[in-house]
Amino acid sequence: MRLIVAGLALVLSGCSTVGSMTSTVGGWFGSSPTKAKPAELVEFKPAASIAEAWKSETGDTAGHTFHPIAAGDDVYAAGGSRVVRIAVANGHSVWNTDAGMKLSAGVGVGQGLVFVGSGKGDLLALDQASGQVRWKVALSSEVTGQLLAVADMVIARTGDGRVHGLALADGSRKWLYTRNLPALSLRESGGMVVRDGMLYVGFPGGKLVALDAANGAQLWEATVALPRGATELERVADVMGNPVADERQVCAVAYQGRVACFDRRNGAPLWARDTSSDSGLAMDDRNVYVTDDQDAVTAYDKSSGRAGWRQDKLARRQVTAPLVFGSWVVVADGEGYVHVLSADDGGFVARAKVDSSVRAAPVDIGPGFAVQIDKGSVVAFRLK
Repeated sequence: MRLIVAGLALVLSGCSTVGSMTSTVGGWFGSSPTKAKPAELVEFKPAASIAEAWKSETGDTAGHTFHPIAAGDDVYAAGGSRVVRIAVANGHSVWNTDAGMKLSAGVGVGQGLVFVGSGKGDLLALDQASGQVRWKVALSSEVTGQLLAVADMVIARTGDGRVHGLALADGSRKWLYTRNLPALSLRESGGMVVRDGMLYVGFPGGKLVALDAANGAQLWEATVALPRGATELERVADVMGNPVADERQVCAVAYQGRVACFDRRNGAPLWARDTSSDSGLAMDDRNVYVTDDQDAVTAYDKSSGRAGWRQDKLARRQVTAPLVFGSWVVVADGEGYVHVLSADDGGFVARAKVDSSVRAAPVDIGPGFAVQIDKGSVVAFRLK
């Protein structure tokens, strides 16, 4: 179980964010938390074969959650101060750029540019072909999460509750959405997804907001979870991970809250189920898959919210948000294991091991999937 630890509070623009970590009760104000023992891995008969295809170096993640992205025939990733372009076919580095600063967010790709952000609030645009820096702008706070290239804009989030719409050409501001944050929030809280010109943004405090991606105007606001409790820590109810959207609905999940789905057009609630997640969710044609804060993965019918299956044999393993990959659901964990589950019943299908913990959800790279490990590598796998 991941617990927030007050002793790790960081002050960002007047708002405190607290990191999440695997622990038992402890860690208060500098004392050493006791790490809960991860569940033993269960034995199973593999129903698919998994093999490492390649491994390519990035910089160390240094506690940040970076999200590699596949575009065309390449994978783009960031870590430390490095931004890399990797050929999907063989894992060879096409280019490797030192951004000259410690990075905190990335990557985004679009319109011939690659985007990353720094802990000091810098947003950089690199040339997709060469890796050279095209422009840099200073934003209001630490850049967080993934960056989205939408039409003629890049959309970025900062740790002070702001969403920035910036011109691809030079980084000049096109619009700014600002929201007040609660006194405490999880560092990796919130995420974004865009569909059909609408931008869906999750916030600390359990809110999901729909914005017009062209101008930043708020279209509607919905409640994923309501903060509850007597203390600020008990009242943390942050939307975690990126929301997921299809042609009809958008869904999000909150820490100490619920998983909930809403009508994309107007925010009307469709269904909700009590659960708590500090990692995130995924969706396919049938289900919404949630990794909860007990490190169990549950499949909810995306039309009704009925729970179909629950894989609970990965307790205390710091399991990532899921990736839907064909007929499988893929997660990774804090000990570097990659677990492939059946999307039909949640049973174990295959397992692999990398040499460091994984924070971000695996990513689909076309002929396989990849994970970014904390020590500073992107590892690609083939699954058959």
